Amino acid sequence: MSNRAVLEVIALDAEDAVAAQTGGADRLELVTDMAADGLTPSCATFAEIRAAVDIPLRVMIRLADGFAAGDIDVLVARAHELRAAGAEEFVLGFLDPEGCPDLVAVERLVAELDGCHWTFHRAIDRAADRDALRKQLADLPGLDTYLTAGSPKGVDDGIPTLVAEAARKGEPGYEPRILVGGGLRLEHLPDLLAAGIDAVHIGGAARPHGWSGPVDAAAVQEWRTVLDA
Repeated sequence: MSNRAVLEVIALDAEDAVAAQTGGADRLELVTDMAADGLTPSCATFAEIRAAVDIPLRVMIRLADGFAAGDIDVLVARAHELRAAGAEEFVLGFLDPEGCPDLVAVERLVAELDGCHWTFHRAIDRAADRDALRKQLADLPGLDTYLTAGSPKGVDDGIPTLVAEAARKGEPGYEPRILVGGGLRLEHLPDLLAAGIDAVHIGGAARPHGWSGPVDAAAVQEWRTVLDA
């Protein structure tokens, strides 16, 4: 990755991936089933996308909508299969019923990933205590990013939290990069960039025709242009 701001785009298939890379995406998040807010794609889909583009791919590890881990053995098996297929970066994040990080699930998966880089996703926005969650996860190997809107309601409500957390960079639990996503719009970027946040994540914003249509390279390019300005 270069020093420019990171633009991560959700891709469902190889067509999405090629359009996103053409538009200037730095990295892709690979998921399936956006009706369930993004689940683990098949190894075949991963392989097709890996063959189509040469930018980094982060693969979602998630079995069902929501932030409960579900069957941990199945999660670990899926991670193992994807690792065997060549996946090197991942996205995951699970909470227990009290809104605390599900350390049993997360630690088992991290052990299976064996040092791979990974993102803790928007489960942080549903956590009972964001600061406590960050500190509980601080020593896990490979954790280099939090995907967050700063609020369960989205970036409109979350900007004060995002700015405050960015100001704590370097403190224990605040070393991972903040990757902003969740209702993110272009007009949010000036405030985020001014706060030192240098990574954004888009899904629907890259699809002018909604989730029923593909990623549009021109839409991605618009984000790239604003980030680079």
